[in-house]
Amino acid sequence: MGTRFEIVLYAPDEAKANKAAKAAFERIAELDGIMSDYRPASELMQLCKKAGGEPVKVSNDLFYVLSKAQQVAERSDGAFDVTVGPVVRIWRVARKTRQLPAPDKLKAALDLVCYQNVNLDPKEQTVQLLKPGMQLDLGGIAKGYAADEALKVLEKHGVKSALVAAGGDIAVSAAPPDTKGWTVGIAPLENPENKPKKYLLLENMAVSTSGDAEQYVEIAGKRYSHIVDPKTGLGLVGRQSVTVVARRGIDSDSLTKVVSIWGPKRGLEFIEKKPGVSAYVVRKTDDGEETFQTKDFAKLLKAE
Repeated sequence: MGTRFEIVLYAPDEAKANKAAKAAFERIAELDGIMSDYRPASELMQLCKKAGGEPVKVSNDLFYVLSKAQQVAERSDGAFDVTVGPVVRIWRVARKTRQLPAPDKLKAALDLVCYQNVNLDPKEQTVQLLKPGMQLDLGGIAKGYAADEALKVLEKHGVKSALVAAGGDIAVSAAPPDTKGWTVGIAPLENPENKPKKYLLLENMAVSTSGDAEQYVEIAGKRYSHIVDPKTGLGLVGRQSVTVVARRGIDSDSLTKVVSIWGPKRGLEFIEKKPGVSAYVVRKTDDGEETFQTKDFAKLLKAE
């Protein structure tokens, strides 16, 4: 899925730890083979090849993730939209060439973006992409789901306390021995490799952070994030980092994109309506950094 997965776990002995970790990584690899858009042979890419054609029967995993993605798309009025694939591919080229996408190419790609052109049939477990040329991109939701699934595998192997990290997405189960939870730092906006200023204390939860700290391109003095607005087809501009904490990684992963695109005011109002979900936003201004957070976010912070 274009990122590195890491697992930290507590087990009675090394043999059980290795067996559990191996099974979890195998599950992650299985999901990568289903949902990666970097692999031409993945189930996702095979589905996209049939865009504009008949409904296609898909696996349980792919149908579940697409169903969740469509729910978020509907509730966010398309701020999160997995049909953004054609635009994302254009921006991947832009990051390599350091040239803005040609307006005509961007417009053609945008014409293929609309979550309403994805038909899901729960009874038949089929997916139909209504327009030829459509490309799905699960980069904003699949990693969180994979982290969730890895925790499930670890639990089946008797591992009750574990952390699965997939780039900016982390899912944790029960607290490590003799602690109240997993300590997870929120990377600083300006220098993400520096020591975090804030730490979360989490148990049986997931946290995702999205921003332009590592994936961006500067063109003509303007910095464009890898996060693309599905409505405009443009990479987000303006330094910003969004952290969302939820019960599961599939939710925290996708919701960071909604808040990133909508901005702190509308984005946090959206999050406040979701039980068990919290968010924190850091934004760079001419006067320094300003922060925003949901009402109950402070409860998740580790005491200094």
